[in-house]
Amino acid sequence: MLEARILERGALRYTPAGLPALDLSLGHESATLQLGKPRKVSLELRARAVGDLTDALLTAELGTEHCFEGFLGSQRNGRGVVFNIQTIEFKRGT
Repeated sequence: MLEARILERGALRYTPAGLPALDLSLGHESATLQLGKPRKVSLELRARAVGDLTDALLTAELGTEHCFEGFLGSQRNGRGVVFNIQTIEFKRGT
């Protein structure tokens, strides 16, 4: 599970099976403790949604924060990591 902002959104495309697919860039910022000391965590992550989730993500405003659930996998070329979105909890008022 990841709370993140939608930073960028690619064009809608279709998989070889005919499913809609959407590539995104998500940004996460938070604070945590590491060895008892505060640490700011900030990252940008490539993400992908396939199927019915793409409709809602196409209309979601860029910069808004939501809760994404999914899993990490490698990109098609094997270089880098992509977060495969399985569910989204849209936050109101962000």
